[in-house]
Amino acid sequence: MREAWVVDPGEAAPVIAILKEKNIILSGILLTHHHADHSAGIAELMQYSANTPVFGSYKSPLRTVTHPVREGDRFLCLTHSFQVIDIPGHTLDHVAFYADNILFCGDTLFSGGCGKVFEGTYPQMYTSLCKLAQLNEETQIYCGHEYTYANLTFGSTVEPFNKQISDKMNVVSRVDCTLPTRLLEEKQINPFLRCHMPDVVVAAERYAERKLNMPEDVFKVIREWKNNF
Repeated sequence: MREAWVVDPGEAAPVIAILKEKNIILSGILLTHHHADHSAGIAELMQYSANTPVFGSYKSPLRTVTHPVREGDRFLCLTHSFQVIDIPGHTLDHVAFYADNILFCGDTLFSGGCGKVFEGTYPQMYTSLCKLAQLNEETQIYCGHEYTYANLTFGSTVEPFNKQISDKMNVVSRVDCTLPTRLLEEKQINPFLRCHMPDVVVAAERYAERKLNMPEDVFKVIREWKNNF
C-alpha cells in the first residue's frame, strides 16, 4: 500500500478523504508552526491514523507534536532525508523542512512575498529569509498560502521597472495555482529577498522618508509598508 505524509494540515477532512479515495496510509505529519490554519487538523488525523508521528519545532506550544526537532536535525520522510532549518520571525517556533531541493517553509517565504512578523522580531525574520536564500537556487518552494498575485502587485509598486515581476504577473493571472515556485525566480521578483538591491533601497527610503543604512532596515520598512498596502 502507498504511503503519504501531510504538511501543515489546517483541516483533517480533505486529507482523510484523499487518503481513503486513493487507498493511502498516512505515515507522518510535518508542522512548520503552530498557527491553527496549519495545525487544526492534526488531532483528528492522529485519531484516524494511530501512532502517526508529528514532526514540529521543539519550541511548539502544541502537545500534538510527537517528534520535536531543531536546526540541523535530520529524519527520513519516505525516500527523502529532510533537514530542519529554524526560521523564527512569523512565529518563534517556525521551522522549515528541506531535502533534495524541496522546501516546505510554511508562512516565512511566499512566492513574491513573506509572512507577517507576529511573535518574532524583524531582524529574526530577515535572518530567516537570508538562510533560505542561501539554499540551492533550483530549490522548489512549497509555501503555506497562495498569495502570489497580491504579493506581485506590491512588488511592482516597490520595483515598477522590474520586468521579471510584470512578466510573472502576466503568467500568474492566467493560472489557478502558482506553486511551487523556484528560489532562483524568487530572487528576481521577491522584494523581501532583494533588500540589498538599489531600486528596493531607494523605494524603501522614499516610503520611510529617511536614509536606510542596512538591508535589515530596508526589510523592516517594506514589510511594514506591505502591512498597510
